Amino acid sequence: MIESIDRALAVMQLFLQEEEPLSITQISRKLGLHKSTVSRTIDTLEGRDFVRKDEETGKYWLGLQVYSLGMLYREKEPLQKVAYPYAKALAMQCRESVHMTSLIQTDAPCPQHVILEKIKSPQTVDIAPPIGSIRPSHCAASGKCLLAYSPKYRDRYVGCKLQKFTEYTITDWQDLLRELEEIRRRGYAVEREEVEPGMACVAAPIFSHHEILAAISVSCPLSHMTAETESQIIQAVQKTAADITQALR
Repeated sequence: MIESIDRALAVMQLFLQEEEPLSITQISRKLGLHKSTVSRTIDTLEGRDFVRKDEETGKYWLGLQVYSLGMLYREKEPLQKVAYPYAKALAMQCRESVHMTSLIQTDAPCPQHVILEKIKSPQTVDIAPPIGSIRPSHCAASGKCLLAYSPKYRDRYVGCKLQKFTEYTITDWQDLLRELEEIRRRGYAVEREEVEPGMACVAAPIFSHHEILAAISVSCPLSHMTAETESQIIQAVQKTAADITQALR
C-alpha cells in the first residue's frame, strides 16, 4: 500500500461521509492525522482540482474533477444504462420514489451503501438523500437486501455498533442476522420507520453472474403501505429486479 495515496483517498472518502466542507483542523481530527500531513495532502488534491478551497470560510470541498469522474462512471456503467428504463417504469407503476443502491468499500465502522440512481415520486415531497449519498445499511431495506446476499462484506462488520435512528431501528446483530436470513428466504427486504419516522421501503436484489450487484427499492410514506398496496409493491419490485437481472445477462 502506498501511504500517500491511501491518505488522499481517506480524505476524499471523508468528504463523502460528512457531506459538507471541512477545514484542515477538522480533517486532521477526524482522520487522526497531523495537520501538516493533511495540509500537504490537500495541497496535492487542490492542485489537481479534486478539492477546492472556499476563501471566505477557509474550508475545502470537492472539486470538478470528482464531478467529472462521477458523471463518467454514471454514463459508462452498464448497470445504470440497462436498469434505468426499468426503474423509471417501476416508479410510474407504483407512483412512489425508486432507488438503486450498491454496497461501498469505506473505512467506516459499519456497513454502508451508496445511492446509484434515484427517481422521485410524483405524488409526495422528496426527503430522500441525493444520488451519490452514502448511508448505513443495517436499517434500510436496500441496505439489508444487499447485506443478505453479500456474506463476505457482511462478515467484516458482524459485531460492530449499529446506530439507532428510530425506535424501530435494529441495533442487535443477532436480530439483524435473523432478518437477513429471512430476506434470503423470501427474496425481498422490508423497512418500516427504521430510518425515518413515517416512511417505509421495499427492496429486491439485482444479480449479475449469480452475485448481487445492486438493490432496487420503492420508498413511500408508511400511510401508503396498506396490506393491499404492500403486496402490489413487493410483486412489482421483485419483478423489476428479476427483469433487470435478465437484461444484464
